Amino acid sequence: MNSEAAGTEAGPANPGNSARPFSAFERMVAWRYLRSRRKEAVISVIAGFSFVGIMLGVATLIIVMAVMNGFRTELISRILGINGHMIVQPVDGPLTDYAALADKFAAIPGVTMALPLVEGQTLASGRDGAGTGALVRGVRADDLVKLKEVSGNIRAGDLVGFAAGEGVLVGSRMAAQLGISAGDNITLVSPEGDVTPLGINPRVKSYPVSGIFEIGMSEYDSTIIYMPLEESQLYFNAEGLVQSIELFVSDPDNVDLLRPLVEAAAGRQIFISDWRQRNQTFFSALQVERNVMFMILTLIVLVAALNIISGLIMLVKDKGSDIAILKTMGATSGSIMRIFFMTGAAIGITGTLAGVALGVVVCLNVESIRQFFSWLSGTVLFDPELYFLSQLPADMNVGETVSVVIMALVLSFLATIFPAWQASRLDPVQALRYE
Repeated sequence: MNSEAAGTEAGPANPGNSARPFSAFERMVAWRYLRSRRKEAVISVIAGFSFVGIMLGVATLIIVMAVMNGFRTELISRILGINGHMIVQPVDGPLTDYAALADKFAAIPGVTMALPLVEGQTLASGRDGAGTGALVRGVRADDLVKLKEVSGNIRAGDLVGFAAGEGVLVGSRMAAQLGISAGDNITLVSPEGDVTPLGINPRVKSYPVSGIFEIGMSEYDSTIIYMPLEESQLYFNAEGLVQSIELFVSDPDNVDLLRPLVEAAAGRQIFISDWRQRNQTFFSALQVERNVMFMILTLIVLVAALNIISGLIMLVKDKGSDIAILKTMGATSGSIMRIFFMTGAAIGITGTLAGVALGVVVCLNVESIRQFFSWLSGTVLFDPELYFLSQLPADMNVGETVSVVIMALVLSFLATIFPAWQASRLDPVQALRYE
């Protein structure tokens, strides 16, 4: 009698009659088949690769999905932190009554702030003559204080000069690029200057830098300058009017519900666009990339599940005599099928749990890991100039993590069905004759 089968004699004398489904006898035999034997080295190696493959596949899926979720969440919070969720622009004439309109919009339930805005493109230069393109945004001092993404992230200087209408706020990356700091002057050149008999002369004016802000999104920190509203109106030849009014709402996902209320409060013809329309291409691309990455990385788990199939088929071939002896002792085909099912499922379950643990650990320390590999390679991984954000974010979603776990377990369980069914159909006489 084979040693594996002999080991089962410690169990019930007639397993087919006394053992119920997934009983201690079946679990004991399945565990014995999982343990490494010298003559089963190849099978153990395949089982080990299956375990590692499922672990890495699950961990990779969790990490990648968490990073992409964090990336999207951070981008939305940064973009919507300084840009309005709804943008109101005039159709029938300039917005000269912007202050009264802003008060009406702010009184609408669900609207947290109405921000009159003047925008214009300029060329900014610092002390050493270095220049860069800049987007000047003219806002009221009281509105800027409510804009916490800016007023709450002043890295140098303060808002005193801005509130007095004499200074501007500059992004940290622009300040570094121009070599300026709080208290220095920045020179702005606008093509929309004074009209002369010889044409339009560019307008050149210097402003003291009241403060330097850092939002954490490189695109904004390197391009935006905040200027007091009255000064921006003078600078861009827009005295007494604004180009648009940006509305910040408490629930950005339900901006459509506020459109009729905003139109009614305006009392005039207006054009309304929201944050989804202005960033539709960008966020659609992120969603497509996220779905494609999920499908591609699922193949890692699928390959590991196929390794389970090959390993179990080899195990069934190797244990033909054991199966014959167990059936002779009274074990049913269902019992044999459950034994091999548990053998393969154990690999899938342990690999999935190990993958979840590894994924959680990496997600909780993803920024430290990025910094370590940046130091190790001597290069900048996740360059803010390319990826917009200054840090690598990770936002684990419970629903997505659960779906990854279920997907891995289902693939692992499906991979064990055919080898287990093949083992249950093995004829004892042929198996012993084959041995």
